Amino acid sequence: MNLLFGAGLALFVDRMIGDPRFIPHPVVLIGKYITLFDRRLNRAVASRNVKRALGIFLTLTTVLIASIIPWLFLFLLRRYTPVWLAWTINVFLISTTIAWKGLVKAGWVVLHRLQTEGIEVARREVSMIVGRDTEHLSEAEVVRATVETLAENIVDAIVSPVFYACIGGAPLALFYRAANTLDSMVGYKNERYVDFGWCSARLDDVLNFIPARLTIGLVWIATWMTKNNAREAIRIMQRDACKHPSPNSGIPESIVAGALGVQLGGVNFYGGIESRRATMGDPSRTLQASDIRRTILIVHITCIVILVMAGLGGVLVWQL
Repeated sequence: MNLLFGAGLALFVDRMIGDPRFIPHPVVLIGKYITLFDRRLNRAVASRNVKRALGIFLTLTTVLIASIIPWLFLFLLRRYTPVWLAWTINVFLISTTIAWKGLVKAGWVVLHRLQTEGIEVARREVSMIVGRDTEHLSEAEVVRATVETLAENIVDAIVSPVFYACIGGAPLALFYRAANTLDSMVGYKNERYVDFGWCSARLDDVLNFIPARLTIGLVWIATWMTKNNAREAIRIMQRDACKHPSPNSGIPESIVAGALGVQLGGVNFYGGIESRRATMGDPSRTLQASDIRRTILIVHITCIVILVMAGLGGVLVWQL
């Protein structure tokens, strides 16, 4: 199998069909396993060391199950069925780890609600894609939450799964998606998860380290092609990316902040508790609804650049 072609085609498949509801989604199954384990074994009475050990066990079993089962399935398909069938299943499984269509759709829905149905409806809509409290967000804060989510997920939902698919096909892409799902569900620093989710959060940081840095070039190209401020994007990234609590998420968020000429980050509330995060970008103007559209365009062009690179890389590998 040509892994580069497969990864590129999977990205295209996701853009075309997304995640059909009539097909069981691997990430949903992974999430159910994590939830069951969390409810049964993450007990408040357990000691710190016990909770950390249980969290390590959860992390290892989740990523191994998520990758070994598809590897075995594809191995059997390659051995006993036509090659094209195994290759098709591989591409489809990779596409389930990518969220190009779902990501931009979420952004478009918030933008539509904000422009046509008002701030109250937009607040409810944005609450579907962020973890912060949204009941009292202003229009600029709704836009900020949406832009931050779109920017951060360029790495988590697009570049990283495609990167790992290029290396190891569907099994490695699903390994990554399982780790990322773990981080999104238990990788918090609150009392319940600071120990239980420690391993999950660290693994996600490690797996996203290289893709996040590859994203610099990809998003810079998209920024230049969309006639945003490419020079400012790099300047803000160099200055502000390290301020983000995540070693990876600050990279795409700061690039987008610089490209749009806005400031991201600041004060959020989680369960009524204030959380102050370092700002990225300069507050040269107030965030506007049109910034969601501009960020979506950057996401689209970034994905198209990846498609072209995967296609060219696939041709090169084929010739070799």
